[in-house]
Amino acid sequence: MVTEEIPPHDIEESPADAPLEGDEGEVVIERHRDMGRAILETRIDQLKITAAVTLGVDATVAKAIEVMRKKKLGAIIVVEKGRKRRVVGIFTERDLLARVLDKRGYGRLALGKVMTPNPETLRPQDSLAYALNKMSVGRFRHIPLVDDAGKAMGMLSIRDVVDFVVEIIPEAVLNLPPQPKLEMHPTAEGD
Repeated sequence: MVTEEIPPHDIEESPADAPLEGDEGEVVIERHRDMGRAILETRIDQLKITAAVTLGVDATVAKAIEVMRKKKLGAIIVVEKGRKRRVVGIFTERDLLARVLDKRGYGRLALGKVMTPNPETLRPQDSLAYALNKMSVGRFRHIPLVDDAGKAMGMLSIRDVVDFVVEIIPEAVLNLPPQPKLEMHPTAEGD
């Protein structure tokens, strides 16, 4: 008689051995051991980044607002006139609030007058760690990505970075209860 051994991963846990609801213990969120290494070793072009959305320096603020609303963007890359279309500025929600809204007839203003000129840029092959450093030190939420000629290739946003972190530690982040503080009471009485 031949007996077949069942590998341990094919054995189903019996209902009697399974933990009961509420016996799971406290939710423990640990830092992923390799998160730091992943940030150091990942290049920007390995992330899901936003495509370059550009407007020329002579485009109006009204046009920029329209595009930002339609595409749900927090920033637009401003490019020079002509064939080269190199990045010369960035127009962000922050620019709108700080430099534009208090001006009369702001919708007709050219982006070249209210944009942040000569923004910090990154290349797609730069590391995520380098990008995070630039974003932290400069307090940027968006950084244009450019090729070697200075032409816009995309936009790295803080949202892209957050999405990457969630991909690294999906269970710890995505399995949190809707309101973690309300799930577990500090005392058995519920106080």
